[in-house]
Amino acid sequence: MASFYGFAPQSRLFLGTAQYPSPAILADAVKASGVEIVTVSLRREAGEGGAGQAFWSLIRDLGVRVLPNTAGCHGVKEAVTTAQMAREVFGTNWIKLEVIGEDDTLQPDVVGLIEAARILTNDGFEVFPYTTEDLVVGGRLLDAGCEVLMPWGAPIGSGRGLNNVYGLRSMRAHFPGIPLVVDAGIGLPSHAAQAMELGYDAILLNTAVAKAGDPVRMAQAFARAIEAGRDAFEAQPIEARDMAAPSTPVMGKAFLS
Repeated sequence: MASFYGFAPQSRLFLGTAQYPSPAILADAVKASGVEIVTVSLRREAGEGGAGQAFWSLIRDLGVRVLPNTAGCHGVKEAVTTAQMAREVFGTNWIKLEVIGEDDTLQPDVVGLIEAARILTNDGFEVFPYTTEDLVVGGRLLDAGCEVLMPWGAPIGSGRGLNNVYGLRSMRAHFPGIPLVVDAGIGLPSHAAQAMELGYDAILLNTAVAKAGDPVRMAQAFARAIEAGRDAFEAQPIEARDMAAPSTPVMGKAFLS
């Protein structure tokens, strides 16, 4: 099992906590899926009217590890300040670092991401960077002190699955000893299974569960698909071929003359 800054969860599913129909459904989805790590936005915790405190109490009662995020931050200063505030609120050095560079796709600003990651790791944070599948960017993030990489599968909330399978496969091969998590764009359990079959260590998703017709059942489906995909990877699947290969031997076959 992969270790994330010294923590090795049994579940390979990380679940977001936004957009659920109700707090009760969120709690049921987390319990049904068996996840041990959930992401939480500081903006949710700081909501008006005490809603944030009630939400934080719910998360604490679930007994899961919290990964605060800097969702919605568009610059280095904003992301760093949000991370520092999240550490005070949630009492953890973990931070999912998002520095958004483009509004339509929510693509990471990788230049700002690297700069913010360096500042935060020097300040004692354990950074989970939301990045692209670019190998050079991945290397720079590791040089900045990150010990985990979280490339996107597709734009956040798009449900498109893995837009660049070649790039994700290349990242897995290029960083064989680094924990890799596909973050964003996963829409179906089959997308998650595909990522795990590439050798990824975990999947982080939110919208595909939270906005499903039955979030609890969908959370269970993702948990099963992720385990199946990982089992397939570890079982060393056959390679694809261009031509047929008979599964039944021809030796001893009767031939008519």
